[in-house]
Amino acid sequence: MTPNWFAAVMGTGIVAVVAAAFPAGGPVARTAAEIFWLIAATLLVVLTTALVRHWIRRRDDALADARSHTMFPFYGAVSMAVLTVGAGTGSAGRALLGGVAVTASATLWTIGTVVGLVTYVVMARRLTRPHQVTPVPSWLMPVVPPMVSAATGAALVKHLPEGAPQIAMLALCYTLFALALSAALTVAVVVGRHLLSNGLPDTPLVPTLWIPLGVIGQSVAAINLLGGASGHAWLHSVGVVYGTTVGALGVLALVTLVTVTARAFRRGLGFTPGWWSFTFPVGTCALGANSLGVALDSVVIVGAGVTLWCALVLIWITVAVRTLRHAAGQRGGRLVRDDSAAHALSAVR
Repeated sequence: MTPNWFAAVMGTGIVAVVAAAFPAGGPVARTAAEIFWLIAATLLVVLTTALVRHWIRRRDDALADARSHTMFPFYGAVSMAVLTVGAGTGSAGRALLGGVAVTASATLWTIGTVVGLVTYVVMARRLTRPHQVTPVPSWLMPVVPPMVSAATGAALVKHLPEGAPQIAMLALCYTLFALALSAALTVAVVVGRHLLSNGLPDTPLVPTLWIPLGVIGQSVAAINLLGGASGHAWLHSVGVVYGTTVGALGVLALVTLVTVTARAFRRGLGFTPGWWSFTFPVGTCALGANSLGVALDSVVIVGAGVTLWCALVLIWITVAVRTLRHAAGQRGGRLVRDDSAAHALSAVR
């Protein structure tokens, strides 16, 4: 059991989070949000149990993963999985859990944020040291969790007492936003230089190129959700300006990625667990579009978010079916490492 499988929780949970965020979500959206939240929560429990057992029974392997430049970044997926399920608990799960939903959401937010700060610090330290391995987009994963904490923390602000508690939470979330954005830009520069010098990665690793798109979508969502939660017009304006500018960059990136990925499929891109890279980034873009659309009161931009969510559902169904088939062929269906596809595993988002 390796942490890359938590990408499935992220990709499932984001479907619920986006569906619950639609301003005019009807019965279909609410039902979909609840179903996907339940699936994500179940996956989180199962995979967390498996990961804990892995650390207990195969400690040497687990330590090797934690020290590995290839596998360690996916501990960021553990943090983001917890944060995503936590966000869904406070929104999609509210009808089922009642008053407990907010407490459970806050608890998961705290756990996910702590884990994310740990992966952030470890990865930041590694980036300052000389390394002999190839920079890859998955290096973004351990530094991005604070951005997810910023976005999901915005929903918790209104549940705190007015005054100092709300101000402190907003300040914390904006700090997390700044930390993640600065580190993500640093990693993007390192990885971007490598890609410019050496070209695109091999076909099995093309899904890793979607990781930066997730940062774009999540940052647009975070700054607009925080601006709305603050109640201050100037923070709202900052969110709109940032979201409009970076969102336009996201549209160009999305079109480019679709083109590159289509070519990869024509070259024979086969299934790997890395296909989950197609889910969470698209989901964050849908969430970002919805958040910006609400901030601008734009039906068109909210509609773009809905369109992206519909595409996300189709992608999720495809990836989930292929994952089940893949898992069934792994030693009786157990989620284990496939050493013959080590490089493909590094594509997981």
